[in-house]
Amino acid sequence: MDVMEKIYAQAAEAPRRVAFPEAAEEKILLACRECVDRGLIVPVLVGVPDSIRETAGNFHIDLTGMELYDAGDEAALEELVTAYHQTNGMLSEKTLKRRAQRDSMYTALYLLALDRVDAVFAGLSHTTGDVIAAGSLVIGLKEGIVTPSSVGIFKIPGYQGSEGELLCFGDSAVCVDPGPEELASIAISACETVQELLDWQPRCAMLSYSTDGSAESAMVDKVRAALSIAREKRPDLLIDGEFQLDAAINPQVAAKKVRRESGVAGKANIIIWPDLNVGNIGVKLVQNFAHADAYGPLLQGFRKVVCDCSRSAPVSELVGNIAMAAVRCQNKKEA
Repeated sequence: MDVMEKIYAQAAEAPRRVAFPEAAEEKILLACRECVDRGLIVPVLVGVPDSIRETAGNFHIDLTGMELYDAGDEAALEELVTAYHQTNGMLSEKTLKRRAQRDSMYTALYLLALDRVDAVFAGLSHTTGDVIAAGSLVIGLKEGIVTPSSVGIFKIPGYQGSEGELLCFGDSAVCVDPGPEELASIAISACETVQELLDWQPRCAMLSYSTDGSAESAMVDKVRAALSIAREKRPDLLIDGEFQLDAAINPQVAAKKVRRESGVAGKANIIIWPDLNVGNIGVKLVQNFAHADAYGPLLQGFRKVVCDCSRSAPVSELVGNIAMAAVRCQNKKEA
């Protein structure tokens, strides 16, 4: 069974409630309609109900099976803000309410913080920066994680790695030039996301142009420092490096280059780019030359599931990302 078909099947086993603060967007409603028809989630459409119904009517989208949450209901907002403020008093109730009145994404995130929904999905009319900023403020990061980041999944035709044609990677979307602490957080978060989504035992390789001391520079030092931090924070996870890409994923190369015991070398199922330059180039190389499908990127590092999507994403991609969010909710451990 294809990886996405497995994810769709798992999402349908226990549909989760996913809040959509951009519910007046045509593509969001089309994606929600397909998700309901396939039994993947219960959409909670957060916004102005009349606007949502108008958009649905204009594009002949049936809202049956979806919940409408009126973000303009003053009494409901007062109750929501008060309940959230009791759990997080960093901002005043007046500030919290004002943010929600300006942007329904905050309303959706308050619902998530209070476990009234299982995930929040946005990105069509909000930038990635908007989603990250609001998620960081309202939901917060997991303990020990210092930055939000992202992870993706390659399906590479002809590749036979430790997980067949699949290989996970991060971060290719959020952290431009992560320092050691941030790079360690990316690796730890990627391991947790992979466990939530694919139920693999993560084997995470910190990539460099050096393998186990074959080169020396500040760039290599950063990766080594990140590895040390990641291991100190999460000794239970298999994170290793510094490895060149071939030493990370090819057992024959690893046998020659890594002359020590390693649970990761040659059989990594997660690779961590040292910075966004490498990540962006790496993704495009694999897509264009190996004709790989890349799923994601998925935001990670938050205490709960907060999702961002590309503003140019087709409906089919949105449905896939929503299903992945639902599966992560099913398997997520409390932060």
